[in-house]
Amino acid sequence: MNTNELYAIGDVARRTGLSVSAVRYYADAGVVTPTVSTPAGHRLYDVSAIARLELVRTLRELDASLDDVRRVLGGEATLSELAATHLALLEGQEARLRSRRAVLSAIVRQNSTAEQVTLMHKLAGMSDEERDRLIDEFWAEVSTGWEPPERMLAWWRAARPELPDHPTAAQLGAWIELAELVGDAETRKAVRHELHEACTTGAGPLMTTSPMLDRLEAAQPIGQEVMDAAAEGVPPDAPRARDIADRWMRWLTGIFATPHSPGIPDTREFRLQAADHMLRGAEWDRTPPEPQGPYDRYMALVTEVNGTTEERFPFEWLASALRASAHPLKLNPT
Repeated sequence: MNTNELYAIGDVARRTGLSVSAVRYYADAGVVTPTVSTPAGHRLYDVSAIARLELVRTLRELDASLDDVRRVLGGEATLSELAATHLALLEGQEARLRSRRAVLSAIVRQNSTAEQVTLMHKLAGMSDEERDRLIDEFWAEVSTGWEPPERMLAWWRAARPELPDHPTAAQLGAWIELAELVGDAETRKAVRHELHEACTTGAGPLMTTSPMLDRLEAAQPIGQEVMDAAAEGVPPDAPRARDIADRWMRWLTGIFATPHSPGIPDTREFRLQAADHMLRGAEWDRTPPEPQGPYDRYMALVTEVNGTTEERFPFEWLASALRASAHPLKLNPT
């Protein structure tokens, strides 16, 4: 293209992909005026004007307003600033579309009534503060009428949905279901009963004592070392694996220790039994049972809303490390 040549409006339209009427419109609107106009009224454009018209077309296709286009062409705003503004608008539109999609999917899936549709639309548009308040109200009612162990209640409350800034339709759908779940009076009653039974019957009273919770928490750093070693490919019979197995067994044998009893002796046989339990744990982890109670469903939905996938514990690696540490026998019963 000759930089000194002037082009008629028809050529300009072909080069820019705009219609002749659009080129005239932008000239009349003062966005990109002709370089010159002949005495006969013909509009002529140079290369610079054509380049500006191409930019106008691109910006308009990105839904920029004429005012925005004028600001960019006039140097009052940079392309980066304009792009940032429109990106924010598009993200807002995208979020609204995801919300509508989640509501429509729920309507199709549940054959919802008009009242349920209104509720779902409200749930999808809740703020972070409103979502937090809904979960807090749920746990306040679940813990009313009995005294759950404070640390257990803190653990339960800590597992809460945190919808990301840009949730997927599946995450929004999970949030809608979760919000309906925690807002249902019968569900709250069922969760209260389920957790009360878990804490007050069978082994519950022992497992929720402060000393026992201390011991369970003490396993977390050792468990993390197991996961790190397995991820790094440490051989189960390596010295590092032996050290981890020894520390795991010290934790395991001390779980039921009391001032009057040292707990379970750390023997070769007990290590082999512990290894067998690890393998059963691996089998369970591969095919975990479906969530049975409302609390299980609550936790499953929280996980889906948060978009988290819990890292699998390397049961097989720990089982192999325990077996390797038991051969040859180097243990002294305690």
